Amino acid sequence: MNCQPPSRSVTITSVRTADFHFNLPPELIAQQPAARRDGSRLLVLQRKNGKIEHRQFPDLLEFLNPGDVLVLNNSRVIPARLHGANAKTGGKFEILLLEENAPNDWWAMTRPGKRAQIGTQIRLQEKNGATTKIVATVTGVNAEGHRCLQFSGCENLFQELDNLGELPLPPYIERHGELPGDRERYQTVFALPAGSVAAPTAGLHFTPELLDKIRSAGVKICFVTLHVGAGTFLPVKAENLADHKMHAERFEIGIETVSAINEAKKSGHRVIAVGTTALRTLETIARQYAGKLNVHRGKTDIFIFPPAQFQIVNALLTNFHLPESTLLMLVSAFATPGEKLRGRELILQTYAEAICEKYRFFSYGDAMLIL
Repeated sequence: MNCQPPSRSVTITSVRTADFHFNLPPELIAQQPAARRDGSRLLVLQRKNGKIEHRQFPDLLEFLNPGDVLVLNNSRVIPARLHGANAKTGGKFEILLLEENAPNDWWAMTRPGKRAQIGTQIRLQEKNGATTKIVATVTGVNAEGHRCLQFSGCENLFQELDNLGELPLPPYIERHGELPGDRERYQTVFALPAGSVAAPTAGLHFTPELLDKIRSAGVKICFVTLHVGAGTFLPVKAENLADHKMHAERFEIGIETVSAINEAKKSGHRVIAVGTTALRTLETIARQYAGKLNVHRGKTDIFIFPPAQFQIVNALLTNFHLPESTLLMLVSAFATPGEKLRGRELILQTYAEAICEKYRFFSYGDAMLIL
């Protein structure tokens, strides 16, 4: 089977969204997690020479060195998908919470959106369909069509989500609602602060046992928090990447992680980001503090695409991403820092081989280590 991607002419003066397209057989989109968290496959790509190895995820240990720092995103996914009905007409609504502005005040996507006019009241339902006393009132609409919702009938909606909401599984997982195992498996074992509406999927492969082995090998494990927004699944609509505006996401980095990474960089050890969210967090802060890290809390809308330089991260562990997605563009930039086109070509060639080898793609899929 030919594992090379089709050749395409590429605009030299700009980087286009269409340059990051590839064809993926639908049967390779993982609909269920692997039987074991660490039972996934691991494709290892050496950036310097393009060498590819096909391994199993626990083999990650072989590629880590004493003194390395492994940085994971510990954000917890919230049950952000709610169901309700128009308090007057009974018309059904689906609500996807996006961001909490204040207690009982949220930005959200609603479906159908056109029926959620300002003043519309939506009475929420429990997961079993029973009607609750909680009402969402549409108080505003932004330029993206998102609704600002004011909730009443409860002290704090955040505390009610476990009873009301479903995990917001990605749209390419084609099944109705969540399965019993999703509450555990669409969540990392180290998840703590709640706030994401999509999982930081590169971290899903880790078990407590594997993390203990990594620590025992002399590798420092640290955490950042970036609350992943629904924008991670949104397509890039701009023809040229320079015209695309990223969604903003909240992040936080503490003193322990800052100290460990700064010391590692000073000592010549590697920083390995687990996932694009961890990488974006670290590189956002580095751009603000002249290549170093500092304790910081804020929002980032950093969009990393070729060509790009990386000041902190030396290696990246990630999953396989959607065609024409901002995540694929980031990975392409990381594959050959500072070069506009070769990274894209290297990643598309690597993805072509992964397709030939029947790797499983996207959130519940296999992993890729870029060294």
